[in-house]
Amino acid sequence: MVRLVQAFVLLVMVATLSGCGYNTIQEKDEAANAAWSEVLNNYKRRADLVPNLVATVKGYASHEQQVLTQVTEARSRVGSINVNANDPASLAQFQQAQGELQSAISRLLVVSENYPQLKADQNFLQLQAQLEGTENRITVARQRFIRAVQDYNTTIRRFPVNLTAMMFGHKTRPNFTVENEAQIQEAPNVDFGAPAQPQQQTPQTPQTPQPPQQPAPSNG
Repeated sequence: MVRLVQAFVLLVMVATLSGCGYNTIQEKDEAANAAWSEVLNNYKRRADLVPNLVATVKGYASHEQQVLTQVTEARSRVGSINVNANDPASLAQFQQAQGELQSAISRLLVVSENYPQLKADQNFLQLQAQLEGTENRITVARQRFIRAVQDYNTTIRRFPVNLTAMMFGHKTRPNFTVENEAQIQEAPNVDFGAPAQPQQQTPQTPQTPQPPQQPAPSNG
């Protein structure tokens, strides 16, 4: 008899939780977690390409030490961050570090335009193609994560699901910021099929010769 009562209570609880959106919350939360894992995997893929990229560029442009150091240091900062996607401050720090790495890589690619032999190097071309594909995957993964988090946050705010979320401690999740999205969209594109553009010198305006001064007439 006791077991029957326990089973009945369990069924009532399951039905109640299902009707209040408990299962939906779990599904949305898992979807956001999966999307975040995809983001991390693609960011790691990009970071793994950096050492070979730096080594290849250094072989042709070793005196470009400043930009090479910037890329290496930016990658190191990315690797030192233990990001928590549920912590707004941690996620913001992670975004900033990834944005700095992307900017440093972009500057390195721009510098490489000045070295035709580097642009013709097969290893460099392969790395550039892999990097381009990775950047595209990062963009797609970020968009999926943004949608998944928005879907989750909207769900747990909606009545009566919000009551269930409150009961089980589910809170809204931080998302990627609009400022960071704009930074990614504005990253410079580098066309490795185009020849390097020489630096243009600003033409100097010729100076108009001044007429010689006439001697003052003497009073005599």
